[in-house]
Amino acid sequence: MTTRTPGSAPRTVREDGAGDAESAELRAVQAALRAEHAAVYGYGVVGGRIGEERRAEARTAHDAHRARRDLWQRLARDLGGAPQAAAAGYALPFPVADSAAAVRLAAELEERAAAVYGDLVRATEGERRTAAAEALREAAVRAVRWRGGSVAFPGLTERADQPSAPVAPQT
Repeated sequence: MTTRTPGSAPRTVREDGAGDAESAELRAVQAALRAEHAAVYGYGVVGGRIGEERRAEARTAHDAHRARRDLWQRLARDLGGAPQAAAAGYALPFPVADSAAAVRLAAELEERAAAVYGDLVRATEGERRTAAAEALREAAVRAVRWRGGSVAFPGLTERADQPSAPVAPQT
């Protein structure tokens, strides 16, 4: 489908909402949005399995990811994109049968979000970069709390210039 914004050249828009001329910034925002959709889903699983002693922490993290998801949806629209919708379900990296597995999943969700935010920091400038760096810091801090330990440079993964991927949608 071809769309035209007043005062701009026509551009082709794919079904997933990405245009041919989509900016690196918009692609990074969409990746962050996908990561937040996956985190919101994942924290639903965490909340169902986490022990009572950490339930409030899981609820707070879930709320934080919902707020970030909403922020990236607005930003995607501001950048001229159609915010990517959440998948109906996501494949978890491992079975989550008990509280210990729920804690591991929460840490994994935060580490994956931090990696995506590292990409977003690189793709943005100004206030958007500040928001991305804040999101990276918050995810890294939550990961440390869940894991009980940290990494030297959260959000920077060992990869050959490959963008980070959130938990995969189920197909």
